[in-house]
Amino acid sequence: MNERIAKRMKSISPSLTLAISAKAKAMKAAGENVVSFGVGEPDFNTPDNIIAAAKTALDNGHTKYTPSSGLLSLRKAICEKFLKDNGLSYEPSQIIVSDGAKHSIFNACYAILDEGDEVIIPAPYWLTYPEVVKVCGGVPKYLYCKKENKFKFSAEELKATITPKTKMLIFNSPSNPTGAVYTEEEVRAIAAVCEEAGIFVLSDEIYEKLCYNGVKPFSIAAVSEKMKDLTITINGVSKTYAMTGWRIGYLAAPKDIAKAIDSFQSHATSNACSIAQYATIEALASPEADVQKMVDTFDKRRALTLELLKEIDGVQAVEPDGAFYVMMVVSGLYGKSYQGKTIDGSIAFADALLEAEKVATIPGISFGADDCLRLSYSLSESDICEGLKRIKRFVENLQ
Repeated sequence: MNERIAKRMKSISPSLTLAISAKAKAMKAAGENVVSFGVGEPDFNTPDNIIAAAKTALDNGHTKYTPSSGLLSLRKAICEKFLKDNGLSYEPSQIIVSDGAKHSIFNACYAILDEGDEVIIPAPYWLTYPEVVKVCGGVPKYLYCKKENKFKFSAEELKATITPKTKMLIFNSPSNPTGAVYTEEEVRAIAAVCEEAGIFVLSDEIYEKLCYNGVKPFSIAAVSEKMKDLTITINGVSKTYAMTGWRIGYLAAPKDIAKAIDSFQSHATSNACSIAQYATIEALASPEADVQKMVDTFDKRRALTLELLKEIDGVQAVEPDGAFYVMMVVSGLYGKSYQGKTIDGSIAFADALLEAEKVATIPGISFGADDCLRLSYSLSESDICEGLKRIKRFVENLQ
């Protein structure tokens, strides 16, 4: 008898982020007072001008198919964004609009990877990267980053990881889950290694606007024309404009790769939602001051989270410079127990914390860092205070 499920599906692990978020939501729906540091999305509503643009699109009957690569007007707006923000010049034919940045990442991997190609994934990593690589036939190779260097890898460490089978590096700055942001000098050094080896870079820049401490991200494609020809840059509007549910991501790529991706997407999904595309045109035209208000709010929450974590004995926090996450190092508490159950890893810690104090976090093992939990500070200051008070009480009660 033939297998009912394709072999490629057996390599995929379900998202712990979404699973824990769903469990926390179910507990809330049942009337339990849950504080969730789980799923990463802004707690703000989409700005009014963007919602109004969507309504206008509906009123004007823009409810039909668009080109598979996205509205020309939107792709032109994305080209303008790349030029203004990143110093990168692209033609609209090099831009593909998809159903979220996650979809753009899948498209890029599907277009680049052949069976057995190795992909270097710095760890801690966003948990979707390895799953996409595996389903596209690639082989994840992890480059473990040190806490002492804010979870950033060096050009030398990258060079030592490259093999003859290496096809691509996945580069995420600012990073989910660590909040690490690479300096221009660090990016240029990494690019030099990639150029020498002739490997592609998938540069996930979805958090580029969310930076603190005066830190500024630098696009690796901007290093040189050679590097630009080896780079697929991923971005979108979910995080910057509080549009997670609108599902619009986009990528910029060399012409041959963009053409291949467009061909694939035309069969896989056709186009992204037409209404959301019109809303995205408005989003990209929003004043920087509107975005900065949200960034300033996140920065206050970041500072609050870091300050309160200092009050919890036995844990450490690695200060993030971007995104809206902090990695809480909890391995110093492993070996202790909760109600007779030994805390022997991040899953056990997160499960016990949710059971005891109704606080949802994401186990670091999801990101290749079993010594940590990921906390998102994209929730209100009052919830941050309450949640960290509960975590402190939980830690104090461990035996």
